[in-house]
Amino acid sequence: MYYETIFNLFNSGILLFWLLLLVFPKKRLTQKIITYPWVPLVIAMGYVYFLSTTSGTFSADFTSLGGLTEMFQNANPRGVAAGWLHYLAFDFWVGCWMLKNSQEKQIQHVWLILPMLSTFMLGPVGVILYTLVLLIHKKLSL
Repeated sequence: MYYETIFNLFNSGILLFWLLLLVFPKKRLTQKIITYPWVPLVIAMGYVYFLSTTSGTFSADFTSLGGLTEMFQNANPRGVAAGWLHYLAFDFWVGCWMLKNSQEKQIQHVWLILPMLSTFMLGPVGVILYTLVLLIHKKLSL
């Protein structure tokens, strides 16, 4: 099935970009990646593709936990792919912001590794950890 190939390209491809953020934070390509959100935009196009080729998404009840549970239980693979690309795009966008923000604040990159890995794997947990890094950096800078 061709949509699985498309999904696999996005799902595997994002690893390269996270690797650039984590291992080569000051390289020219990485700086271009964090300056303009072209990577999340490309993922967003995949999201729109999967969203437009699935059925039942727009009839879902987003106002209740039960409605969301039903939507996920009844999702087809393209709907699940759309949901996953949603996470990939936003988590990567946040990772780019964290890297750019930390460089502006002159925070040593070593302090970003755990928050960025957490953002990649656990989304909001990475934001919490980065917030703690910011607070500690601010406290130590006074």
